[in-house]
Parts: sequence; structure tokens; C-alpha cells
Amino acid sequence: QVQLVESGGGLVQPGGSLRLSCAASGSIFSTNAMDWYRQAPGKQRELVATITSAGSTNYADSVKGRFTISRDNAKNTVYLQMNSLKPEDTAVYYCHAQIRRMGLALRDYWGQGTQVTVSS
Repeated sequence: QVQLVESGGGLVQPGGSLRLSCAASGSIFSTNAMDWYRQAPGKQRELVATITSAGSTNYADSVKGRFTISRDNAKNTVYLQMNSLKPEDTAVYYCHAQIRRMGLALRDYWGQGTQVTVSS
């Protein structure tokens, strides 16, 4: 079985920073793209940032220049450094990864979500 466990959420003032982490564990053969999504109350889940296994990154326009996604392939961990946070960044943040287990096809896995609240 594979699990994605997120950490690092919390309450922060506008202009502050947070760093989210997501560690994948279990019988992992390989990991392809890893992403962060977020979902605010009453809104659809949206893609925030993506990083491929080779390290290529892509960001939503709303977070470009403020958020940085990175990964440690040896630890099967993805990070999201969030700077200059705004109240509109408030959401539940979800980690997603495309993982292949030994002898099985590539499939999608999701974390349980971590709350990020930006408020004074």
C-alpha cells in the first residue's frame, strides 16, 4: 500500500511564509509527477504547482513568484515553500503523486489534506 502524508499547514498572517511537506511511503517502485492542489470553501479544487521526476516545474498564475515546489526523490517527498501569503491562499492543500508500485501500473495517490489559513 502507498500513503501520502502531508505536514506544515497552519495559521499565518498576510505576508508570512509556510512550508508544506508531503512524504510518500510504502511499496514504491517509482514516482512520476508530484503536485500540490488546493481547495477553498465553496470552490473547486485547483492545481497550484507541479514538479516532474526530472525537476521541471509549473505554477498557477496566482502563485507564480511566491510559491516554490521542490522534491527529494531519494525520500519520495515533495515540498511547497509559500511566501508572501495572501488571505486568498487560504484553503486545504492536497498532495498528489503518480506512483508505480512493483509489478503494477502507474496510478494516482492523494494525501489527506492540510489546512492553510492566512489571516490577521
